[in-house]
Amino acid sequence: MQDPQPNWPTMLTKTKIDHPNAWTTDSVCSKSDVAYSLSKTELADLDQALCAVKECGLDLEKITARDFPLTVLSPALTQWLHEIQERKGLILLSGFPVDRYSKEDCGLIFWGIGAHMGEAQSQSLAGDRLGHVVNLGGKNARYRAYQNSTELALHTDATDIVGMMCLTPAKEGGLSGYAAAAAIYNELVENYPDALVTLCQGFHYHLFGEQAEGESPITEQKVPVFSMKDGYLSISYLRSYIEMAFAELGKEKTLAEQSALDILDKVAHGPRCYQQFMLAPGDILLFNNYTVLHNRTAFADDDDPDKRRHMLRLWLRAHKPRPIVDDISAFGKRAGIAKQTGRTSVYQGALEYEEYAVPKT
Repeated sequence: MQDPQPNWPTMLTKTKIDHPNAWTTDSVCSKSDVAYSLSKTELADLDQALCAVKECGLDLEKITARDFPLTVLSPALTQWLHEIQERKGLILLSGFPVDRYSKEDCGLIFWGIGAHMGEAQSQSLAGDRLGHVVNLGGKNARYRAYQNSTELALHTDATDIVGMMCLTPAKEGGLSGYAAAAAIYNELVENYPDALVTLCQGFHYHLFGEQAEGESPITEQKVPVFSMKDGYLSISYLRSYIEMAFAELGKEKTLAEQSALDILDKVAHGPRCYQQFMLAPGDILLFNNYTVLHNRTAFADDDDPDKRRHMLRLWLRAHKPRPIVDDISAFGKRAGIAKQTGRTSVYQGALEYEEYAVPKT
């Protein structure tokens, strides 16, 4: 093992992390290793809460945990949050009978579960707090990733907890992929300490046209890939936005920066760190955005509009958040993406996003 450099970031440990969130493909072999099967009584609890909230007639985005009471599921909710925040960082709820409900009612139930974990954040300029992950732009990468069918590289979002509910899978492809930040960190500490130092120095981010009016399309601050606060390791990473920032600024990456980013992608997508599985109808996946990277393979939809891939998504600001550094996100600490009336999330800039979408690994 190489000795870490003298300029090692003071906030980070020089040793490998021994923690459940440093899982590898040896311990998470399939989605069953992170699954929680909902019981009949727990499903009845969700159904009763749905009936209660519909009787109140509240708009979805006004529904709070108090409006969506979960008595039977209360102990499980505590368990799920502990798993997300303090252990592996992800949990998959299985057994929800999505075919028994309308898409609107599925959205209400998903929102209600999320309300017990955190406050839903805006996910785009449209201000959508319950996101619909559907293919609107085909293979056009100028559409936000959740609105096209292209392959996505491993990345993080702009929130504490990400939730995904599968209503309909794709006809072909569309596998979900995950990698634990701590497992990646451990391999970098052991084999690539120079790269880790560079990654912790951070990078400017392109905002893909979603900056506030009058603001720069590039972040003023550099966002560190790895950071640590009060002993909690976090990751923030979206390489395409990093590459676009260099292009927008007309700057070249240093050899150290290029090497560090390539090494990170190689390790993250490698067989020890990277796990894939297909979400089935009714699967609800909840994961810690700061400890788990995620992606999706390219997919093809069915010709029947009712059978096209459809996921619901939540970005949750946790009610009991884990410690994170201030400059962890391009869009602000736990801020989501602010709604801007009259603007869309289709990138209108001069850069050809396709050149930066999926790094070669």
